[in-house]
Amino acid sequence: MSFEIHVSGRAEDVVDATLPRLVDDLVASGITAGDADLWGPAAAAEASRRLGWVDAVSVSRPLVPEIEALRADLVARGITRVVLAGMGGSSLAPEVIAATAGVPLVILDSTAPGQVLAAIEGGEIIDDEGTTAGGLAETVLVVSSKSGSTVETDSARRAFEAAWGDLGIDPAERIVVVTDPGSPLDESARAAGYRVFNADPNVGGRYSALTAFGLVPTGLAGVPITEILDEADATLLEVAIDDPRNPALVLAAAIAGTADGVRRDKLGLISDGTHIVGLPDWIEQLVAESTGKEGSGILPVVLQPLSPEADVERTPADMQLVRLVDDAVHFRLIEQHPGEILVSGSLGAQFVVWEYATAIAGRLLGINPFDQPDVESAKQATWELLDARPVIGEPAFRAGSVEVRTSDDALIESKTLEGVLEALRSRLGETGYVAIQAYVDRVELPQLAGLRELIAADSGRPTTFGWGPRFLHSTGQYHKGGPAEGVFLQIIGSDEVDLEIPGRPFTFGQLIAAQAAGDAAVLTAHGRPVVTLTLTDPQSDVLALFEAAQ
Repeated sequence: MSFEIHVSGRAEDVVDATLPRLVDDLVASGITAGDADLWGPAAAAEASRRLGWVDAVSVSRPLVPEIEALRADLVARGITRVVLAGMGGSSLAPEVIAATAGVPLVILDSTAPGQVLAAIEGGEIIDDEGTTAGGLAETVLVVSSKSGSTVETDSARRAFEAAWGDLGIDPAERIVVVTDPGSPLDESARAAGYRVFNADPNVGGRYSALTAFGLVPTGLAGVPITEILDEADATLLEVAIDDPRNPALVLAAAIAGTADGVRRDKLGLISDGTHIVGLPDWIEQLVAESTGKEGSGILPVVLQPLSPEADVERTPADMQLVRLVDDAVHFRLIEQHPGEILVSGSLGAQFVVWEYATAIAGRLLGINPFDQPDVESAKQATWELLDARPVIGEPAFRAGSVEVRTSDDALIESKTLEGVLEALRSRLGETGYVAIQAYVDRVELPQLAGLRELIAADSGRPTTFGWGPRFLHSTGQYHKGGPAEGVFLQIIGSDEVDLEIPGRPFTFGQLIAAQAAGDAAVLTAHGRPVVTLTLTDPQSDVLALFEAAQ
């Protein structure tokens, strides 16, 4: 089998209680046949135009020779560095594919000015030998946007066009577009002479791993994408049959089913010895955006093998652990981690099984897994702030060079960073979680992600970490549409440089600031506690944050 799953303990009890109904209701074969009624009348219209991912393997195969031919042409012209501008599933799936294959692919899914500049300038080190990936003159930009109007992706395209223009290079020779047919980007790109790959419009962004969105950037970077499709193809029969051995049915039952009327709605995702790099991040966006709505959902939490929540003595009672392993260690771990869900399989198989399982989880939760109503609210708030351009008020207080702001003065009465973190922790209920949202240049401050481990250990509750603004296109849906259980710590960077966005009346620095402020406003309007920390001296301020968290 190309995918294996093992459940034990309470997870096995949940599967035993849930699986027979899924089999009897012919859910697996129904999804394969495109039955839009599986998620109820209210979701039928949306589902009817969002099930194209079921046929993604066969639809995508004709793209492979086109992608390979374009790559050969680019390499022949000395264009060997690939940058991908995309958000959500459009960037996370290619990131996993390229990293797992060991192929360099620069992911630009940020509006932090420093990160955008780094992607444009190139020259980054890509291996231990000090080899660099080349500069702008050797770069091709893949612009991926399903709607064609994603502000982050559009802004990146504009910045690259201007940079190539400064070098006397025609952007039409260097930009490849992936978008839905008939989108605004499709029309403008063709008019500009850019190479365009159209994706299946009946596939939502988070289910697009095996479509043009996942294959074009990785194929151009040099990944043997036929292998990914072959791996996925080998799994399609397994997930299509209404049988208790169907791995997608088992996985869906394990993560979204109930035992004794109780559901564990936090999902800890651990990579432990698997050859697949970064898969939990892709699963996180798939599950969070698909299930976090109508006050319900499953909160994915990306963990390390030694994270506090991964310790069997400290795992929260409402968290189900999923351990991603390779076959070689699969059965050895069964005895070591009772009660966990253990999964192994090829990357293509993982994509297929998790997509099916997430859609089935939506049925078990009674929600529509294909819409994302609360993602739009943050986007709208961003545009309103960009239009109004309000002056940012003085911080409530400063802790050294860290500026502290909040809409709830009770959270900052201590006037210390330690006190603020403690105040947020005190708002956690028995089923609460902490969400750390870092609107910073993650190339410059990768160490900031380590803050998650400290706060998780201190709070004793599931703690997520998201790089802004990319998480707005994934877990941002869960934060606002899921259960009202989260407390939110925003961390905003202070770039020494800013960057104009050609044709726009705002800069990248103003854009990312508006995205953070807009999301905070929407979270506050939903009654979620939010504290915003602005790092005016980022490197030293990160150390101060770590000290406060300890």
